[in-house]
Amino acid sequence: MRDEDSRRRAAWHVDEDDLRAYARGELAAPLLWSADTHLTACAHCRAVLAGVSDAAALDAGWERLDAELDAPRPGWFEGLLVRCGVDDGTARLLAATPVLRRSWVGAVVTVLLTTFVVAFSAGAAGRPTLFLALAPLLPLAGVALAYGPALDPTYEMAVVAPLHGFRLLMIRTVAVLVVALGTGALASLALPGFELSALAWLLPGLALTASGLALTPRLGPVGAPSAVAGAWVAVLSVAGAARAADDVPLAPFTAAGQGVCGAVAVAGVGLLLLVRDRFDTAVRGAA
Repeated sequence: MRDEDSRRRAAWHVDEDDLRAYARGELAAPLLWSADTHLTACAHCRAVLAGVSDAAALDAGWERLDAELDAPRPGWFEGLLVRCGVDDGTARLLAATPVLRRSWVGAVVTVLLTTFVVAFSAGAAGRPTLFLALAPLLPLAGVALAYGPALDPTYEMAVVAPLHGFRLLMIRTVAVLVVALGTGALASLALPGFELSALAWLLPGLALTASGLALTPRLGPVGAPSAVAGAWVAVLSVAGAARAADDVPLAPFTAAGQGVCGAVAVAGVGLLLLVRDRFDTAVRGAA
């Protein structure tokens, strides 16, 4: 009796119309369950199914499966950024690409270490002028390291990638500035005896960074921050020579100087917006 039942089941095959519906995903239960079970053991029905299936749809399905299997899994930091509201593409740029992460972290570590070393040295010596003079260069250096070829081994790939150069620049700039300005501000408040006056470097720092970014399309990601840093050193030299006494703050850290720095920062941002389309031509041409 059992042998007869087995032969009867072996002689049965899924109807061709049902196989067509199965290939289109339209076969309903319980026929779907029967077809699934039968196809695992019947080579004849599998051959018929292959003949009635859409080859293009099958190829597209395999391609989607391969892409899903090969897609990199998001790391914890990328997941955190997405949960905080950052879109997937930006989060991937900041966290998922190993070489980009190495570039960004290298810039951040440089800013962190330099900030604390300068803060400690200035506090130990009791001279806030040293800290105020050097601190504005930290955000500028951090942005230059994060975007330029110094620490980014994929610099050449980045400038020819189908991604707007200005967007890439802004993503890296914001990432570095958040850490640089936030940590620098905490280090300023931690300096003994300087109180809020130690925060006078924030506006000059923003002015230098905005100016460096605005000049990047013309001078390049290395030449622009270098020129701005040189101009800052020249301004400090002139201000130091014109200072009446050692206990008098340098001109950029007075009320008038802070106003000028704020105006320069606003002008730099405005110029940066005006030349944003040139980051796809000038920067890539320099590369």
